[in-house]
Amino acid sequence: MDWLYTLMPISGVSIFWPGLIILGVGVGIIGGFFGMGGAWMVTPALNLLGFPMAFAIGTDITHMAGKSLISTMRHGKFGNVDYTLGIIMLVGTILGFEVGARLIMLLEGLGYVDVVVRWLYVALLTFIAWTVFADIKKRKAKEEAAAKEGKQLDADAAGIEWHKTLHKMKIPPMIHFKAAGITCSAWVPILVSFATGALAGILGIGGGLIRMPALIYLVGCPTHVAVGTDLFEVAISGLYGAATYTMKGRTELVAAMIMLIGAAVGAQVGAVATKYIKGVGIRKAFGCAVVGCAVSILMKLVQFEAMPGWMKDFLNGCASALVLTLVTLMSLYIFVRMVQGAKMELAMKKAKQQPPQQ
Repeated sequence: MDWLYTLMPISGVSIFWPGLIILGVGVGIIGGFFGMGGAWMVTPALNLLGFPMAFAIGTDITHMAGKSLISTMRHGKFGNVDYTLGIIMLVGTILGFEVGARLIMLLEGLGYVDVVVRWLYVALLTFIAWTVFADIKKRKAKEEAAAKEGKQLDADAAGIEWHKTLHKMKIPPMIHFKAAGITCSAWVPILVSFATGALAGILGIGGGLIRMPALIYLVGCPTHVAVGTDLFEVAISGLYGAATYTMKGRTELVAAMIMLIGAAVGAQVGAVATKYIKGVGIRKAFGCAVVGCAVSILMKLVQFEAMPGWMKDFLNGCASALVLTLVTLMSLYIFVRMVQGAKMELAMKKAKQQPPQQ
């Protein structure tokens, strides 16, 4: 089975190349759908496949930048991108990302990078999963209350509305974001993007894992606009991050290109799927994906020195299988829902074109 493994020239490790293809196509679909680069899945997955953590981070950021650019162009056609908001957030993202990347280099020198990054991933994924499902629960209560009054809740309405508190901050300049339909102080998106950028630099992600829910719950964007705007932000910040990690010698370009080929196709599918799956549907799928990713990382963290080698191999195999299975199932779910939505849309158009019966 040696033919299933290929040597990476820069990192010097042998990698299961079919896993790179699965990740590229699957995360292309998932990233285009959720509005993020998908590094919250790919960075730990690359580490589980055999890349040292620093190389996993740099390689994924490089592949992610190109894929997100493709998805952004598709979302722009649907009017899902608030370019003004995205450009303003770049200020905080770039500053935060550089802080995070420098911290990673420091941790690598001390020999703590793998442990720190994995535990930070688990803590962050746990918090995000709680936020998403708490939001869904509160939204359901709002739906029931609206139904009693004979009203219908908007598809993009959120249960958690932290953004209303932040919008009370009236520090100039105040800006109206047309595509997002909100008006707030420019400092709100700048501070949010700085925090997400710093975490992105540490975790090796474009920030989408944090920024997409932050745009919904802290900035107040509708879900579909948060998806498109975040992809725009991921593409730009990803290009900067790719340059940073490449200059530091932590990017495996062969692996990045293998994944990017598949991701370019998958990103188109994911972006189109947001036309048919709206609001709470996107958030539910996102929450399930976050939980599965957290479990896979925990399988790696529970290992200890005295543990038998066969058990470590078993846990590593289960963790890798879980991530790849999660990517595959989420991709299939998104693809099937997209096909169903497209068929329904075509049927409705066909019905309208038919002449009325006499």
